[in-house]
Order: sequence, then C-alpha cells, then structure tokens
Amino acid sequence: MESRTIKLYNKNTTVPLKVVPGHFATNHSHVNYYIDMTTLKTRVSEANAIAATLAGQYVANAIVDTIVCLDGTQVIGALMAQELTRAGYGSINAHGTVYVITPEFDSSNQMIFRDNLRPMIENKHVIVLMASVTTGITIRKSMNCISYYGGIPVGASAIFSAVDDVEGYPVHSIFHTEDLPDYRSCTVQECPMCRAGQRIDALVNSFGYSKV
Repeated sequence: MESRTIKLYNKNTTVPLKVVPGHFATNHSHVNYYIDMTTLKTRVSEANAIAATLAGQYVANAIVDTIVCLDGTQVIGALMAQELTRAGYGSINAHGTVYVITPEFDSSNQMIFRDNLRPMIENKHVIVLMASVTTGITIRKSMNCISYYGGIPVGASAIFSAVDDVEGYPVHSIFHTEDLPDYRSCTVQECPMCRAGQRIDALVNSFGYSKV
C-alpha cells in the first residue's frame, strides 16, 4: 500500500496528510481512501505542528480544561494542552492547566471513565481529540458520555474531518473533504464499490490497517 500513498498539503500546516486510494472498511462505513495518520501521531515534530494548528483554531476566550484523546492521539493531545496553556487560554481548573486523558471502552464498546478520572471530566470544559472523523458517530457517543459524567462538551478536534459539526458541536480540523474532494464514506448497503464487485483492500481503524 505504501507505493500508492499520496501526500496532500494545504495552507493550514506544513506537514502532509498521507492517503491511499482503494476500498476500505471501517467500524461504521466503507471509504475510498485510507488516511494514514501514523507519523502525525507518533513523530514529535509532526505531532507538534498538528497540535499548534489545532490549538490555534480555538478563540482566545475559549475555556478548555480537559482533552479526551481517541484514536491514539495522546502525543498530539499533550502537545496541544501545552500550546493552549502557553497561549493563556481560559481554564477553570484550580491548577491552571489542561488535563489530557484517555477513556476506557467496555465489552459493548461503551466509553467509560473510572472514578480516578471523573474529577477531570465533571464540571470541566472538554474537547474530544480524534485522528479522523468520517460519520460523526464516535463524536456523538463521546459527547453523550462526557455529559453523562457531568462534563461540559466544547467540541471536537481532528486532523481530518468529513463533517463540520455533530449535533451542534463544532468539529475543528486541519484537513477537510475540500482537500480530498472525491473522498466518500458510505454504509455497506450503499457502497458503490461493493455493488461493482470491488474487493475490500483492508480493514482499517485507529491502529492502522490489515490487508484482506
């Protein structure tokens, strides 16, 4: 798959987004591009550039207390918290800092926060950080979970997003479908590649891909 990789650039950041065309199955949909976030999430120089751009998308009076990291975005989340703290963004934390946490998922894939993490959610302004957003289903579940634990959802940030908001919550992203205009995400039943008999190239999730 590496030989088919395309690098996309835009004005928002100096680091490229790597995409691979094909037929891929995610947890919620079928997509015609695999978006490779590996180095953006693990290489500090790239993660730092991503974090700085995402932090800059929040207005000066935004209140950010906690960043909930999904899709293995903890490195970006930590650097984003550092950027927000340095820039003097509002926080209601007594410690004047930003928490960076990762939720747990139970056997039914329900997001949960253990008791030791609940103080970092309850009555806190919370951002959800993801690598990519395609359908918005994960964000919707995350916001519901944060609200259940007494948190105040602020919105979501992602490296790539196919949506601008989910149920009124803004989704801030660096790359959009304008950068990849033929990007398609659809259900299995509506997938034109399946209807055309095109085999699935790989199963993809936040950890990467597995060829089939």
